[in-house]
Amino acid sequence: MTIQQANQEFFRQFNGSSEDICGRNFRDVVHPSVQQPLMRQLLNLLEGKHQRFVTPVIAVGPGAESAFTVPLTAVAVRGVLPDTTAILVMMPTAGDAEQTPVMPRRKKILSSMDARILEGIAAGVSTIPLAASLYLSRQGVEYHVTCLLRKLKVPNRAALVSRAYSLGVLKVGTWPPQVVDGFVK
Repeated sequence: MTIQQANQEFFRQFNGSSEDICGRNFRDVVHPSVQQPLMRQLLNLLEGKHQRFVTPVIAVGPGAESAFTVPLTAVAVRGVLPDTTAILVMMPTAGDAEQTPVMPRRKKILSSMDARILEGIAAGVSTIPLAASLYLSRQGVEYHVTCLLRKLKVPNRAALVSRAYSLGVLKVGTWPPQVVDGFVK
């Protein structure tokens, strides 16, 4: 899953040269929250389960300081010999499609306890079992939930989970839910 070749626009978009980008793992140019499901789809292409797919991804720009959503198209390219399969990946550049800015900088916004509580809420665990598993009182869990609601500026638990996924705080495609390490202090 390494980048073998790319065009000049790709190098410009990710602020690097051929030497900087070619040979890197493709995971390096996508946000951690989309890496697992994207890698699963790419493996399905290699295994011949699909010929192509189109999916929105969160690409990580220069220095991992900016992220933007772009549609990604991947096509399996099969050679004459067995096991000679490559994947052609197409991602529009800034001039080709509207890029939606995601989160300009990843901030370490959660304490480790906040992260565990957010994971529990996202898994559907209610307050009392969550408190017992984290060795907190019910009021302690409610205190952390209230702080999380304020930090993410949402009115309730359902919106909290939704907002966490949309910001990339929770990893997509994993169960039980997991917070991306870059957001934990």
